[in-house]
Amino acid sequence: MGIYKKLFQQTAIYGLATVIPRMISFFLVPLYTDLLPKEAYGKVNIIFSYLIFFNVILAYGMETAFFRFYNKETDKRNVVETTMVSIFWTSLAFLGLGLLFRNTLAAWSGIDVQYVTYTIWILVLDALVVIPFSKLRANQRPLFYAMVKIGNVTVNLLLNLFFLILLPKLATSNPDDFFSLMYFEDFQIGYIFLSNIVASLLTFVVLSPDYFRIKWHFDWGLWKQMMRYGLPILVAGIAFAINEQFDKILLGQLLPPDTADAEVGIYSACYKIGLFMVLFRTAYTLGIEPFFFSHAGSDNAKETYATVTKYFVIFGSLIMLGVIVFADVIKVLMIRDSAYWEAMKVVPLIILANFFLGIYTNLSVWYKLIDKTHIGAWISIAGAAVTLALNFALIPYFESTGRDGYMGSAIATIAAYGSMMLLSYLMGRNAYPIPYDMKRIGGYLALSIVFSCVSFYGFRENYFVGIGLLLVFMYFIYFNEKDTLHKIIRRQSKTSGPVPKTDL
Repeated sequence: MGIYKKLFQQTAIYGLATVIPRMISFFLVPLYTDLLPKEAYGKVNIIFSYLIFFNVILAYGMETAFFRFYNKETDKRNVVETTMVSIFWTSLAFLGLGLLFRNTLAAWSGIDVQYVTYTIWILVLDALVVIPFSKLRANQRPLFYAMVKIGNVTVNLLLNLFFLILLPKLATSNPDDFFSLMYFEDFQIGYIFLSNIVASLLTFVVLSPDYFRIKWHFDWGLWKQMMRYGLPILVAGIAFAINEQFDKILLGQLLPPDTADAEVGIYSACYKIGLFMVLFRTAYTLGIEPFFFSHAGSDNAKETYATVTKYFVIFGSLIMLGVIVFADVIKVLMIRDSAYWEAMKVVPLIILANFFLGIYTNLSVWYKLIDKTHIGAWISIAGAAVTLALNFALIPYFESTGRDGYMGSAIATIAAYGSMMLLSYLMGRNAYPIPYDMKRIGGYLALSIVFSCVSFYGFRENYFVGIGLLLVFMYFIYFNEKDTLHKIIRRQSKTSGPVPKTDL
């Protein structure tokens, strides 16, 4: 039991280290949409999309390879030093080449050269802490790991608040003060990336002692093995980054230049509302993957996986319907500037797309348990192909027919994750058959989608209908799961026992 207790505690801490930064990032949405015009917010999101994409490239699968060889090799110091030296020199090479060709990169991407420069520095600083973070996890130091991760986003948030809200007021009220020298008008985007640079730099400073402790030994033989292991992971990571982020980049490239940034801005703002499903999916994934592997050898493992997947669909369907019913309440809290509300019609599609991705995560257990993770890479590549093909086809089509190009991106996202979900299910039926209750899973999924569409597209902001549909769906869950619920209640009452009488 001690092992499982420790596993649960570490999973909970790592979960908090992942979920809390995402939650803190929600505070930046109303800040940016309040202070930035649509065009500027669109540009910020395009740059962030490039950041996430190149983060994958600069890590080139070494994070996963580090864990594999750290646990496999007897000389762990050799693994640490080889990996850190590799990441260090490739990061410096990227820094030099990036700064040398930053004007070319700016012309190619359509991003101002100063923002390209900031992006290069952020990418390098983030790459340099990949292995120190991995080392913390390998040495089972989850609390310090979580503190640094949460500290990074907290510093970023506080600096954003200072630069975007407090500094303009200080500079205006004290024109001859030090703060007036720090303040530049129309430099909001620059301040956003300056905040990111400082947060990344402080994170690097905290973790930099790892670079002073190593002897800078480099094992070519080990490095080649790690690269062979890590390159397929790099390919899968690039495919996943395409699915997650390339819609904003392609919108910026394929839409007319005079409207592209604004459309990306309103699309990205409303896209954030769909991230409530991402929080649920992320927290669930961090907790469930260790559970899957710990139960792999039990007699009823497949039945357990089937039950877990069914309840993921139940809770996910309820969250999806709830968020969609109250989407127009949430938008007022997150996106107060009504200029961004134009893209609200994509919200149900983005939420459903992220729900499909969560279901895919559950269904993907089969290829992980039979050690064929390369199948996951191929499925991600298939999803990326769908993403690219539909974005290239649908963005110009919607734009040419007088509709919003970002609808093409939303459809591409739901099609990509939906195809990945179906591929994993169909391939897993033969390789590792799991007795999913498809009748109930399909019923919950279908009914929640129908109710969501009726509420949002038919009776939007009519909360008598929306809440009514939500209550009907909750009763539908209770009606189908009441036997299980009653068993849980009876088991709980037996465990707690009768309440002892006391004389007052």
